[in-house]
Amino acid sequence: MSQFENTLSFAQQQDAVDPLKSFRDKFYMPNFHEKQVRYFTGNSLGLQPKSTKEYIVEELDAWAKYGVEGHFLAKKPWFSYHENLTNKIAKVVGAQPLEVVVTHSLTTNIHLLMVSFYQPKGKRTKLICEAKAFPSDQYALETQVKFHGLNIETDLIEIAPREGEHLIREEDILAKIEEVGDELALVMIGGVNYYTGQLFDMKKITEAAHKVGAYAGFDLAHAAGNINLQLHDWGVDFAAWCSYKYLNSSPGGVSGLFVHERHSYKPELPRFAGWWGYDKETRFLMNPGFNPMKGAEGWQLSNAPIIGMAAHLASLDIFDEAGMDRIGTKRDLLTAYLEFVIDDISEKNKERCSFEIITPRDKTKRGAQLSILAHGQGKALFDALSDEGVVADWREPNVIRVAPAPLYNSFEDVYYFGQLLEKSIK
Repeated sequence: MSQFENTLSFAQQQDAVDPLKSFRDKFYMPNFHEKQVRYFTGNSLGLQPKSTKEYIVEELDAWAKYGVEGHFLAKKPWFSYHENLTNKIAKVVGAQPLEVVVTHSLTTNIHLLMVSFYQPKGKRTKLICEAKAFPSDQYALETQVKFHGLNIETDLIEIAPREGEHLIREEDILAKIEEVGDELALVMIGGVNYYTGQLFDMKKITEAAHKVGAYAGFDLAHAAGNINLQLHDWGVDFAAWCSYKYLNSSPGGVSGLFVHERHSYKPELPRFAGWWGYDKETRFLMNPGFNPMKGAEGWQLSNAPIIGMAAHLASLDIFDEAGMDRIGTKRDLLTAYLEFVIDDISEKNKERCSFEIITPRDKTKRGAQLSILAHGQGKALFDALSDEGVVADWREPNVIRVAPAPLYNSFEDVYYFGQLLEKSIK
């Protein structure tokens, strides 16, 4: 798009020719506010697909009718329910079906995967991560290092932005990987930083880690359903993500995990095992000695949480229909328009305040989220914006995170966000 306009007519024209415009009607729009809600927090909790209730009720009815026999007699037998999601989530993250499974919760999956892929031995003990990772990741990494009897001050290496900057320079990550060299066991980074919205080059980071003999894993909570991922082709060793942000699959919904096919059957890999990860052909013989299923399924612990998976399946069917290529194209255009509108409002009001977008301007280095520093304004600005019906996200000390989700946000939403942002300036 060579020319944007901060006008309602322009926004409506873009919505009229949007190939994904019909998908907005597949979601419920929140109506809790006295004013029309403009929802921009798909990076925190995605909206509910209208089909979700139908998918869940189908399983509730099966439970009522069959009881325990629903594991085999339900329309979608519970015994193999997670397999209904496999091909669909594989397409979302750019993986082979063997490499993905939906199970557990995000931090649980991170811990389970690190048991296998963070195995410090000899001098190879170091773990590289991003500074100011999401707290749950931070706690997981710290405790994994301590679990192995190591020192987080020396063995957990955080890469931070340079002084006076907001973003982590990728060359600093790559340089640190090379510097640590044969002392490095694992690189574990959020694919998209939750605070700044910065997208890291996972392919380059993985290649750098492998070059020095280390593994590379990623938390994709802010990337799955948002970024056009190619986990298999990038050679990533492992990854995990939640389903309730861009994947719109219920509060605290089930998680997904990826393990590259080169690790698909390695019984010698350390792991915390459970019976649902056992070879399904002999699982019910209840034999001692863990024999994992091939692929990512071997990291499962317990039976599938069917109700949560039903909610996830409802959303994945929508993703399957829309396709990540079309979602990505609209994401870039919609986010670029949001960037333009914010810049326009900032320029018009520079005597009172200015808005600094700390998310990369390069569309290849971000997804749908823009993080805005409001210079000259405090949380009163965010509160005033909320009073106008805008649902965004405030992060201390002075950042508003705004994420236009391409499946249900419109250009008109973005235009009105700008209008209400300007109105909220004190």
